[in-house]
Amino acid sequence: MTNASYKQFCPVAMAAEVLCTRWTIVLLRELVAGSTRFNELRRGVPRMSPALLSKRLGELETAGVVERTRLTDPPQVDAYRLTPAGRDLQPVIEAIGMWGQKWVETEPSLENLDPELLMWDMRRNLDTEPVPDRRVVIAFTYPELPASQRKWWLIVEPDGTVDLCHIDPGFDVDLYANVDLRTMTEIWMGLRSVADAIDRDALVLVGSSELIRNMQAWLGLSPFAQQAKLAG
Repeated sequence: MTNASYKQFCPVAMAAEVLCTRWTIVLLRELVAGSTRFNELRRGVPRMSPALLSKRLGELETAGVVERTRLTDPPQVDAYRLTPAGRDLQPVIEAIGMWGQKWVETEPSLENLDPELLMWDMRRNLDTEPVPDRRVVIAFTYPELPASQRKWWLIVEPDGTVDLCHIDPGFDVDLYANVDLRTMTEIWMGLRSVADAIDRDALVLVGSSELIRNMQAWLGLSPFAQQAKLAG
């Protein structure tokens, strides 16, 4: 895939040549999580340039890990899906994530705060079961961030679809959440509970009492939060 080669017959070395180029593992995380369209993948890797994303997708396609198809429904765009070889990587990606949750120190992790990645992760893992059976709008405000990154809206439709908006969608808001990005990331990673953040006044909720009461349930957690941290 690249000019860099370990020149070893060892399967670990051969696999590393495919998987260990910059951004590739993180991109595979997004594909394993179910993202298929280019713009969906970009939202999961917001700091990856579009040109490099295209290059890595092409390399994974050449390696037989990803297949590209043209969607027939509008908009007619390409979709990228894991092949059987790519799906075999799911336990590998999950194991890497669990190892990171277990052994990587908390503070370095929390130095890499990213509101777009956090909200995108929250969108796709939100549990709609505890949410009322109607359109529900939840507005998050991160007051310490620049205006361009400060406000986000999660929209839960009656059919269970969850959308993420960075521009006010114009719907009535059911719940306002005012919280700093570090606290919300700690909650998402399972390092702090919703109740603890409320008690510390780090998370202020205004709106539906039902949504407030059930926030820990509908918010869900990072898929890796179940792994207890052993690093400090």
